[in-house]
Amino acid sequence: MKFLIIIPTHNEEQHVLACLESLKNQTFQDFECVVVNDGSTDKTPQIVEQFVIQNSKFKVLNLEKSEHQPGAKVVRTFNKGLETQNLEEFDVVCKFDADIIFPENYLEKVNEAYQQNPKAGMVSGLVFIEKNGEWAFENLSSQNHVRGPIKSYRKELFQKMNGLRPVLGWDNIDVMLCKMHGYETITLKDVWVKHLRPTAYKYKSQKAKKLGEYFYNIGLSFPLAIISSGKSSFKNKSVSEFFITMKSYLGQKQPSILTPKEIAFIRQLRWKEMFNKFMK
Repeated sequence: MKFLIIIPTHNEEQHVLACLESLKNQTFQDFECVVVNDGSTDKTPQIVEQFVIQNSKFKVLNLEKSEHQPGAKVVRTFNKGLETQNLEEFDVVCKFDADIIFPENYLEKVNEAYQQNPKAGMVSGLVFIEKNGEWAFENLSSQNHVRGPIKSYRKELFQKMNGLRPVLGWDNIDVMLCKMHGYETITLKDVWVKHLRPTAYKYKSQKAKKLGEYFYNIGLSFPLAIISSGKSSFKNKSVSEFFITMKSYLGQKQPSILTPKEIAFIRQLRWKEMFNKFMK
C-alpha cells in the first residue's frame, strides 16, 4: 500500500526536523509526504525547505498565514496539501502533526493493520508525552480513539466520508462517519509515538462555549445536547457551564457541514452509546 502523509505546520522550528527525520527513517518506505507551512514566522520554512532538498519523498507547500479557527484551521491547511496530490495514486491518507516523533516501524505496523483487516478504516498507534523524565500515555481520550495528531485513513473510507470537515470536532466526526460506512477504527496498543508539545486545552476559559459549538457541529439534537451538556457540567461540578454550553449550542447559526443522512446516523449512534452505558 502507498501512503500519502500531509503535515500541517505553523511555527514548529523546535520540533519539525525531528518529526521529518523519524519519517525518513521508517522501515516502510512506500510513502510521499507534503509539509504544509501555514505562514510560519519562525525558522520552520527554512528548516523544512533544507530537509526537502535532501529528501525526495518530501515536499513543502508554503501558504500565507490563515485565520485562526479552532479545528477548522488545521483541516483547511491539510486540505491545501491534499489538493497538490492525485489521491488515486495512494491507498492510505495520513494527517500527522509536526511535533510527533514516530518509531521507525510505525508506518510498517499501520500498513500491516490495513493489509490484515479489510474493514480497517482508520488506524493509529498511541500518543505518549514526557512526564518527570518518563514517557506516559497522553490520557485525553480512550486508548481506542484514533487521535488527531496521528490520523490515518483507508483511501476508500476517506473518499466515502468526503474527507475531513473543517470545523471544531472534525476528529470525532471522522470516527462516527467511519462507523457509518461500515469500517472499524484500530489503535495499535504496542506502537507509541512521542508527542513533543502535549495537547493542552488552549481555550480553557471558553471551554463551555466551545463545547456548545462542538455539539452543534457533530449534529446533536436538542435533547442530546441537553443530556451531553448536563453530563459535562455534572462532571465538572459547574452549573454555569451547562447554561453557557446550551446558550452556545442554540446560538450557532452556520449551516451544518453534515448531510441529513450523516446527522441521522450520528444521533442514532449517540443514543445507542448512551443506552449501552446506562445498561452496564
